[in-house]
Amino acid sequence: MTLGLCATTAFAEGTLDKIRASGTITLGHRDASIPFSYLDDKQQPIGYAMDLCLKVVDAVKAELKLPALKVSYQPVTSATRIPLMANGTIDLECGSTTNNTERQKQVSYTMSHFITANRFVAKKADKLSKLDDLKGKTVVSTSGTTNIRQLTELNASRNLGINILAAKDHAEAFLMVDTGRAVAFVMDDILLAGLVANHSNPGQFAISSEQLSVEPYGIMLRKDDPAFKKVVDDAMTQVYKSGQLTAIYDKWFMAAIPPRGIKLNIPMGDAMKKVMNAPTDSADPALYR
Repeated sequence: MTLGLCATTAFAEGTLDKIRASGTITLGHRDASIPFSYLDDKQQPIGYAMDLCLKVVDAVKAELKLPALKVSYQPVTSATRIPLMANGTIDLECGSTTNNTERQKQVSYTMSHFITANRFVAKKADKLSKLDDLKGKTVVSTSGTTNIRQLTELNASRNLGINILAAKDHAEAFLMVDTGRAVAFVMDDILLAGLVANHSNPGQFAISSEQLSVEPYGIMLRKDDPAFKKVVDDAMTQVYKSGQLTAIYDKWFMAAIPPRGIKLNIPMGDAMKKVMNAPTDSADPALYR
């Protein structure tokens, strides 16, 4: 999840008009948000969110009657994704971005595609499972995320005395725990699970039992663009209602995923099944509990 920078929407042209004029739709992607959006061994962006974005691309091609529409890929980070959306650099952000009311002041979202929780990962040997266990210790989270903001707020309100470090990305933050520079990494539990599963010795890590929040993920698009949002929402609703989402979900969360053939073995939760039956772009955490 990433906290949006104070970005002013500098891009006023409608997204469909922009895409039609350029003949290109640009997808923002992450490099290490496994299994949502990451680079494979050929440095190509792949993942669950990428597959969903490509379903939207098909709908845009049909809407604009442009079967040869070019797809361009633009790497984004937690700190750059909202500004790059606002200024028109990317048209869809395909990753692991939390939909919340604060961000909705700057961008829009389509239907939630995953429900996660804010937790932390630590080494099993340290026996850390709850936030209070981190009192007085050095903890890391990713710069520009809602996770680091929430950790900062909890640290102050509960007088925990945690030394909070900000990493540039999830991979760097996890490495800090691996190398002992921090005792824990606070992040969305599904992203932590992906990082642990891809480690050479996953058994040495444990994800906290205590969850700090409930977070819906959504594909991000520009604000105040109802024509484009309708195309995107209709495409996502069709994927959900037709049952295609189940196959896409199982591909990334239940089957072996590239590049190392790791299996996350995370069945679809009840909250996501509810969304599949009644698609929603709501930012209200209570709706997903």
